[in-house]
Amino acid sequence: MKFGKEFTAQMVPEWQEAYMDYNQLKSILKQIQQFRQRNKPPATPRSLKRKETLYRAFSGLTQRHHHAPSPSSSQWDIESQPILVNSVHKNGSESYETTFLMASDEGGEYEMVYFKRLDDEFNKVEKFYRSKVEEVRKEADTLNKQMDAFIAFRIKVENPTMEFDRSVEMTRLASDVATSTAALSASTPRVAKLNRSVSTVMEAIDEESTHHGEGEQSDDCNELEEERTGIQQVEVQKPKNRSIIRPAPLEILNRVRINNTLETPRSTIKGFLNYQDQTELNFTRKNLKKVEQQLRRAIVEFYQKLRLLKSYSFLNTLAFSKIMKKYDKITSRGAAKAYMRMVDNSYFGSNDEVTKLIERVEKAFIKHFANSNRSKGMGILRPSAKRERHRITFTTGFFAGCTIALLVALILIVRIRKIDQHVGTTQYMATLFPLYSLFGFIVLHILMYAANIYFWRRYRVNYSFIFGFKKGHELGYREVLLLGFGIAVLALSCVLANLDMQIDQKTKDYKEFTELLPLILLLSLLVVLLCPFNVVYRSDRVFFLICVFHCICAPFYKVTLPDFFLADQFTSQVQALRSFEFYICYYGWGDFKHRESNCKDSDVFTTFSFIVAAIPYWSRFLQCLRRFYEEKDPMQGYNGLKYFITIAAVCLRTAYTLDGGKGWQVLAWIFSIAAAISSTYWDLVIDWGLLQRHSKNRWLRDKLIIPQKSVYFVAMVLNVLLRFAWLQTILNFKFSFLHRQAMISLFSSLEIIRRGIWNFFRLENEHLTNVGKYRAFKSVPLPFNYDEDEDKDE
Repeated sequence: MKFGKEFTAQMVPEWQEAYMDYNQLKSILKQIQQFRQRNKPPATPRSLKRKETLYRAFSGLTQRHHHAPSPSSSQWDIESQPILVNSVHKNGSESYETTFLMASDEGGEYEMVYFKRLDDEFNKVEKFYRSKVEEVRKEADTLNKQMDAFIAFRIKVENPTMEFDRSVEMTRLASDVATSTAALSASTPRVAKLNRSVSTVMEAIDEESTHHGEGEQSDDCNELEEERTGIQQVEVQKPKNRSIIRPAPLEILNRVRINNTLETPRSTIKGFLNYQDQTELNFTRKNLKKVEQQLRRAIVEFYQKLRLLKSYSFLNTLAFSKIMKKYDKITSRGAAKAYMRMVDNSYFGSNDEVTKLIERVEKAFIKHFANSNRSKGMGILRPSAKRERHRITFTTGFFAGCTIALLVALILIVRIRKIDQHVGTTQYMATLFPLYSLFGFIVLHILMYAANIYFWRRYRVNYSFIFGFKKGHELGYREVLLLGFGIAVLALSCVLANLDMQIDQKTKDYKEFTELLPLILLLSLLVVLLCPFNVVYRSDRVFFLICVFHCICAPFYKVTLPDFFLADQFTSQVQALRSFEFYICYYGWGDFKHRESNCKDSDVFTTFSFIVAAIPYWSRFLQCLRRFYEEKDPMQGYNGLKYFITIAAVCLRTAYTLDGGKGWQVLAWIFSIAAAISSTYWDLVIDWGLLQRHSKNRWLRDKLIIPQKSVYFVAMVLNVLLRFAWLQTILNFKFSFLHRQAMISLFSSLEIIRRGIWNFFRLENEHLTNVGKYRAFKSVPLPFNYDEDEDKDE
C-alpha cells in the first residue's frame, strides 16, 4: 500500500482536517516534476559522457586528500543549503517560515509555492498539537485530584477508624512542592518553559511506604502512606535521598462530593423541582465500587486520547519526512535534512510529555485497577482489535443462501398449487399474513442497518463513537447480516410449515401446532433479546434495551443521540407495532384454531390502533421538549411541533381508514400534507445538512464524504417520493394482483427503506459536525465533585 493511502487509513476520522495535507503537497511536487521534465536539457552524446566519467574518475584518484574550499566546514554546509528555516512570533504564537535560497533558478517559483504550503501545513499541525497537549495537561490535573479522592475514599472504606495527623502531612506536602518547583525550574529547557503553563502531569501512584526523614510516624500514619498518590513531574530531577511524593490526605474528603451520574426518572423530577438531595459521602463498598468503575472508564478514555495523540504526532512526522524525501528526489536539492532538523527541534517534534504521560497512566492503572497485574491492566487499556471470524462469514452466507432457497420454494408452491386462488386465501391474508409480516419488517430493517454499517465503514464514518458503543464490541455488518438472515430463515420455515389452506373436515379446524408457530417464533426472539446470559451479543442487546427503555420513559432521561435515533427508527415501524398488537388480540381473544378473529370489530383494538401508531411520534415529541428545556434551542421546539403535527396526521389517517367519512378524509389530507412537507424539509436541510444554496457544492454542503455528488441528489428525490407513500392510505390504491394487507405491507416496507437511506446521511452529517469540532471522544462523568472555592482559599 502506498504511503498516502496508509496515511489516510490511519487518521483519526474526527481530526482529519488537522493532519498534514499530504496529497496536496504531492500534487505540487508533481507540478515541479512536470516543469523540470519540460525544461530538461538535451541529452549529452554517449562519447562525451564516457570522457567526462573517465575524467572524474582520474581526478578523484589523484586528489586523495581533498578538503573543503571553505575554512569552516559548518559554514560551507550552511551556504550549500537551499533553504533556511526560522521561527517567528506572530499574534503571540510561534510559527515557522522557510526561506528558499534558490528562487532565482529556473522553476524556482514552483518550489517557493511548495515551501509556503509546507510551512502552512506544519504550523497547522504544530498549533493543533499544542492545543491538544494543553487539553491533556488539564485533564491529567483533574484526574490527579480524582485519584487523590479515590485513594482516600478507599482507605476510609477499608479502615474507617483511621486517624490522620494533618499538620505533619501538610508540612511535608509544602516541602515537596517547593523541592519539585526548584528542580523543575533548574532542569526544564528554555523552549519547554515557554510552552508549559501548568505543571505536568499524570500521577504515578505509589501505595508503598516511603521514608520521611523527619522522625518516626505513628502506626496509623504509616498505614496511610501505603495508600496514597504522588505526582512525579515529567522534567523533575529528584534528590538522591528524598522521594518527591504528594500524599492524598484523608481530609481531602471534606472538600469533595460524589457526583450522581446515574440518571433516573426520580432524579429528573427532583432536579426539575430543585429538590436538594443528600450529598454527604457514604463510605460503603457499594459506593467504592461505583466510584472505581467511573474512574476506570475516565482513565481508559484518557489513555485512548493519549495514544491517538501520540499516533497523530508520529504519522505527521513521518508524512513530513516522506514528502521531503520526494522533494529531494525530484529536485536533487538536499533540503530534507535541514527541514527535518527543524521538525525534530520544534515543540511538535521534541515534546515528549504525551509519551511520559502514557507511561504514568499505565503504571497508575495497573497498580490501582488491575491489582498490579500488567497483562490484565494492558488488556483493558489496549483491547485487542476485533478480528473478523471466518465462521461468521460462512454462517452468514449459509443463511443467506437458505433465505433465497426458501423464498424461491415459497413462490413455486404458491404458483404451482395456485394457493392465491384458493377459497381460504382471504382468511389467511386477514389473519396469518399480518403475523408473519412483522418478521418481514424486522428483517428488512436489519438488512438496511447492515448496509448502513458497510457504507459507514467504507467512507470512514465513525459510527461506533457517535452511537457510543462499547469499544471492540460493536457489531459489524457481517454480524448484523447473520442476525437478519437467521430470523428470515426461521420465519420463512414457519411460513412454509403453516401454508396449508385445507381445513380438517372432521374437526373443522387447522393443526394447532402450525397455527402457533408465529407466536412461538416471536416469543423465542423475545427470550433471546431479554436473555441475561452472555450469549448472542449480550452487550449490544443490553445497549439496545437501555435505549428502548429511555424512549419509553421520555422525557425523564437526558436525550442522547442513540435514544432519539432509535425513536426515529420506531416511527418507521408503525405497521410492525400494529402487527404486534394484532398478536395479542389474535392469540388472546381470537379463535386461532379456526383462523378467526374479531379484532377488527373490537372497540378496544380500534382504540389501541390509534395509541400504538402515535407512540413513536409521541416519544420523539417528548424528547424534543426535554432538549428544548435543557438546551433552550428553538429548533428543538420546531422539531417537536413537527412531530405533533405528524401525530395528528397519523391519527386522522387511521380514523379515515376505519370510518371512511368525507370529513376525516379532508382533515387527513390537510395534516398529512403539512407533516410530509415539514418532515421532508427537516430531513434534507436539518438532518442531512443539504440544500445549502451558497455552498461550494451547489445545493449540497461544503463537505461531502461520497465523491459522487449525484448520489446526494438521488437520495433527496427518493426521500421526497417515499415520504408521500402515505397517499396510499387516503387514495386507497387497489391492484387486482395484490391483497389489501399485501399493499399495506409493501408501502410500509418502502418507509423502512426510506429510513435506511435517511440513517446513512443523518450519521454522515453528525460525523462531519464532530470533525468540524475535532470531537473524537465522549465526555466521561467523573465520580467526585471538588469544592473549587476551598481550593482557591488554600
